[in-house]
Amino acid sequence: MAELSPLSAAALRTRCDPACFTFDTTASLPDHPGDLGQARAVEAIRFGLAMGHTGYHVFVLGEPGSGKHATTFRLLRERAAAEPVPPDLCYLHNFDEALKPQLLTLPAGRGGALRACMQTFIRELGPALESALGSDTHTERVEALQNAHKEREEGALRELGQACAADNISLLQTPEGFVFAPTREGEVMSPDAFEALPEAERKEIEGRVAGWSDKLEDLLNEFPGWRKAVRESIERAEQEALTPAVSHLLRGVREAHADLPEVLGFLDAVAHDVVDSAVNGTMLEEEDEDVAEAEESTRYHRYQVKLLVDHSASQGAPVVFENNPGYGNLIGRIEHVVQHGNQVTHFNLIRAGALHRANGGYLVLDAERLLTQPYAWEGLKRSLRAGEIRIEPPAEAQGWSGTLTLEPEAVPSALKVVLIGDRDVYYLLMEHDPDFADLFKVAADFDDDLPRTADSECEYARLMALLARSAKLLPIDRSGVARLVEEGSRLAEDAGRLSLNTRALSDLMREADHHARLRGLQATGRAEVEAALAARARRCNRYPLRVRESILDGTTLITTSGERAGQINGLVVVELAGERFGHPVRITATVRMGEGDVVDIEREAELGGAIHSKGVMILTAFLAARYARHQPLSLSASLVFEQSYAPVEGDSASLAELCALLSALTQIPIQQRFAITGSVNQFGEVQVIGGVNEKIEGFFDLCRERGLDGSHGVVIPAASVRHLMLREDVVEAAAQGLFHIHAIRTVDEAMTVLTGMPAGEPDAKGVIPKGTLNHKVATVLAEMTAARHAHADAEGSAGARQHRRRHGV
Repeated sequence: MAELSPLSAAALRTRCDPACFTFDTTASLPDHPGDLGQARAVEAIRFGLAMGHTGYHVFVLGEPGSGKHATTFRLLRERAAAEPVPPDLCYLHNFDEALKPQLLTLPAGRGGALRACMQTFIRELGPALESALGSDTHTERVEALQNAHKEREEGALRELGQACAADNISLLQTPEGFVFAPTREGEVMSPDAFEALPEAERKEIEGRVAGWSDKLEDLLNEFPGWRKAVRESIERAEQEALTPAVSHLLRGVREAHADLPEVLGFLDAVAHDVVDSAVNGTMLEEEDEDVAEAEESTRYHRYQVKLLVDHSASQGAPVVFENNPGYGNLIGRIEHVVQHGNQVTHFNLIRAGALHRANGGYLVLDAERLLTQPYAWEGLKRSLRAGEIRIEPPAEAQGWSGTLTLEPEAVPSALKVVLIGDRDVYYLLMEHDPDFADLFKVAADFDDDLPRTADSECEYARLMALLARSAKLLPIDRSGVARLVEEGSRLAEDAGRLSLNTRALSDLMREADHHARLRGLQATGRAEVEAALAARARRCNRYPLRVRESILDGTTLITTSGERAGQINGLVVVELAGERFGHPVRITATVRMGEGDVVDIEREAELGGAIHSKGVMILTAFLAARYARHQPLSLSASLVFEQSYAPVEGDSASLAELCALLSALTQIPIQQRFAITGSVNQFGEVQVIGGVNEKIEGFFDLCRERGLDGSHGVVIPAASVRHLMLREDVVEAAAQGLFHIHAIRTVDEAMTVLTGMPAGEPDAKGVIPKGTLNHKVATVLAEMTAARHAHADAEGSAGARQHRRRHGV
């Protein structure tokens, strides 16, 4: 069997020698680009951004704090700076269909200029119209037309009156209208006089009156045509008066936008609508409306230009990050105002979304925030699939609203969307959303760590220089950098790797900078980093302190001296609010004669997770395969985490459970000065586990409180040795021989360390030496099997005798 001596102190922590650095402080180091160890992810992002085909949007995935956002934005800005500025987006009133505003795209900066020109036009339009219609020339012309019409009507009536007077019939005008009356000697006859006339004369007069009434009716029927003609003449006069005035106002706008046919067409429509509205009197009606807004914004709002996206100040393609990707913030929205108790809207109330602002460039979204917003994810997919951005409220998008609203013309989309999220979100979308794989074909997976080499340590120092400058921190000297490198390995849970969690490193650097400034230093050193770590540990030590106190006062039963069969100190890790703590837990096993079943009490009580239950099943299989290949496994056993009242998950205690079971089976006591962690496979090989540093330190803290005497130690898998980055006090205790770490590869090695008894390996003939653990296990199992058979035979004989007595044999 291999040598089972404790690990040397040098193996417990891989230190970084400050002498390997050639700088004094990070102030002399150039900045790192910030993508250390992320070559694969950077390549994927650049590929996705360069692909012009549809569906090649990018999903950036990785653990929180891995620098996904910073690296992504740096690459986006580098690429966007070399790309052209996209056009301005404007909406115009549709003079044919008012509910369907028209889209107008203009070169960058021209949209704002057009809007300013139209605002000036609107301010000057009212006075210009009043001036044109109030001029002496136009007024005299209109009065002349009206006077001529009046004279024509009066002349026609006068001629008719003169003609009927010659026939002794007078044309009279009363409040009820025109009437004819007979006359005699120039005087209108009274009714009595008319009645006194002979009947024949009366009938003759009535006939003449009827004739003249028909002529009057014919004349009056001609009056509407005359009046229509004069109105048309007046309208032509008004048009001839207004057209030069409107053309004069728009002349400067036309000259400034002569190269844009769409703008010229819009100006033609505006000029035509202004003249028509003024002539038809709708302008005057609008002037009479009682509204609270500015006059020009209500009377002439349809002549305004709604500048949806203004790129006048942009340089290169836009890079937009939408922090609140709700449906309206993403797709855009149409706002309403209340007028006279009703909600109304118009094209000036259209608001741009992030897709509009990023059109022609890049849009960055947080995947988890996007998915938590109602309709936002479906709205984004709809826009990307259709290749256009259509502003419609969610109700209209889902087809279940009958509210009348605007239907703005869709904006053709030409942008790249970059989603940033966790790996879990990416894989869930890939599995459950068929559209996701078609739209986001590029995955940029950020690494969590990188190999720790001399070169990578130097690059790590440059990364720290970048983080320090970005946060405006004091420079860090080489000793401080060396300590941060060591902490990077601790964060990576691997002495041979360095964590790329820049968020955690930045936080530690800020806290160390705080201590350096309190001490009036010009640079942050190792002592300040150690002080920051110690202060953080104190802030977060309530839970581990309470656990340790409960053990020390005897509330929680943990023994660190003596020996006992079937009892062992396991190690667990608890994670709270991002901090991890280890502490020991008592595991016990009991054995009795049975049929080979091992009862996991945690599982039976529904406190054991699936992985923990799997570990118990594996150790059961190991027992049967090693010790009961040629005979039944004639035992029943129970395993339990004592004083455990919370769910237990993971298989890192399966080695401790197996050792406790073997000890209970053989009644060979386990030395309680040890704690053990590790998982085991069906061949009895010990496998790597997580949280090894926290577990060792948790047991060390307890033993130190009770007094280290050189006997205490922890047994860990040999495969976990490369993960050791223990605290300095633990390493120092190990160097002084006060605390020991044993690395084992098999269950046999673990039992040898825990019991002091050699495990015993079979010789060439398969014989296990006496006085060894395995020989004891085989002997006990053989005895249990024999006892089980004897018990079965006794029960069989008793049954046979009872059968013979029942049948009188």
